[in-house]
Order: sequence, then C-alpha cells, then structure tokens
Amino acid sequence: MIWSEEGGAGSRTVLLVHGVGATAAVWKNVARALGERGNVRWVAADLGGHGGSEWQPLYSVGQLAAQLAELVRESRELYVVGHSLGAYVGLALASGWFGIEVRGVLGIGPKIVWPDADLRAARELACRPVRWYPTAEEAWARYRRVAGLSADIAPGEELLARGIAGETGWRLAQDPRTFAVAGAPFASLAASARARVLLARGANDPMVTLEELRTHASQAHDIPGVGHNAHIEEPRAVLALFDQLMAGTWAPPSPGSVT
Repeated sequence: MIWSEEGGAGSRTVLLVHGVGATAAVWKNVARALGERGNVRWVAADLGGHGGSEWQPLYSVGQLAAQLAELVRESRELYVVGHSLGAYVGLALASGWFGIEVRGVLGIGPKIVWPDADLRAARELACRPVRWYPTAEEAWARYRRVAGLSADIAPGEELLARGIAGETGWRLAQDPRTFAVAGAPFASLAASARARVLLARGANDPMVTLEELRTHASQAHDIPGVGHNAHIEEPRAVLALFDQLMAGTWAPPSPGSVT
C-alpha cells in the first residue's frame, strides 16, 4: 500500500516525489501554492518504505517508480517534480517502461556523483537494524537529521508528518533498507527519459553542482540563496521552473538521432 494525497483540479497532473528519508509532507508548501492556482491537479505520495507506505522486501528506483505509476495511470497530461531520489524516480517514470506517458520532469537536487565512501556509508545504513527511541522527541530529532529538515527550514510539524512511528517506543517510519537505492546510474536514467527534463539545485546545495546537472540536461538552473531542500525554502521558485517546464515544447528523438 502506498500512502498518497491529492488536490487541485485541471487537465494537467503533477506528481510530487520526495527524497530518501523524507515523506510527501515536504511538498506542503508547493502543493498549497498549486492549489491557489486552481488549474493543476497534484498528487503527492510517500515512497515505498517511507512514511505511511508499506515496507518492501527490497528497494530500487524501478520498484519505487512502478508503485507510483499506479497512482497516476489515468492522468492525461502528466508531469513529475522530484527532489533528490525523487528526481531519479521521475526520470524512470518518464522512460515509458511503466506504461504511463510523462510530458516533463523537473528534478531538484539529485546527487549524481557517488564517491566510494558515500556508497559504503549508504550500504552501512541499509544494513542497520531498526533503532527504537524511548521518547517521540528523540525520534523526531533523529528524523530531522536523516531527512535534512532542520528547524530553520521546517520549524513546524506540518512538513514532518509521518516521519516517525510507534506508541510505546518510537522509530523512524523509514525502512533503513531504502538507503540501498544510493548510487543508481543517473546517466542512463536521464538518457532513457522520453520527456522534457529540467534539472535544478539550490545554489548552496553541497550534494550536486550546476556543472554536473548540465552534463545530463540542457536546461539546468541554480535557485539562489537556498540549499538542498529548495522545494521547502523557495516553493515559488520551484513553481516558476515548473511553469517553464510546462510551457516548453519537446518531442522524443527518433531512433538513431542525436539530441
């Protein structure tokens, strides 16, 4: 079971996909701004193994994409806005491998270069047993660290929803094994996308450079004054890029052509 919510109205649908460790709650500011427009339907989901969605025996970008495809299969004009891991999932959905047609993908802050030390750290996290905390406060503090949701960018509880679980003891809602998706081949996913792709990063994001983004997309942008969670810090800037994505024209390349 995948936890999801939706709102807005219109012939266009945007699927909002969060990064590893977080939940769909991080899109609240973006979803609210979309709702104010009244001309776009939005869908936000907790990825498998996160938040209110069920844990799975194993995790991969393709497996996560397949689950989300079922939520938007009836959408007529579909776009994906994905953050971090969500950008990977969005590109996979745009490949056509999952039986849906995606018009465009906006990927925000995907980590593209994975040094060996980073991959080892991710694999170690994936192998760790679930950690239980005696108080909800300790679990929330850990969740903030894992999801990168410090109090300065996410001061209230709204953006933290479904981040922890438990009653007598408390744990992160995230399955630790989801960290195993780290290091998926971004280049092949970007090349497979049969849709227009825009990539962006917070100008202060230490995880990816603008030059790395431009290696994989002709349209790549810095969002000034923000870090890795640009969709939380500057939702209006993210929506401006989404408008640019929708306004653009793009046709899939014919076999054998070079783009």
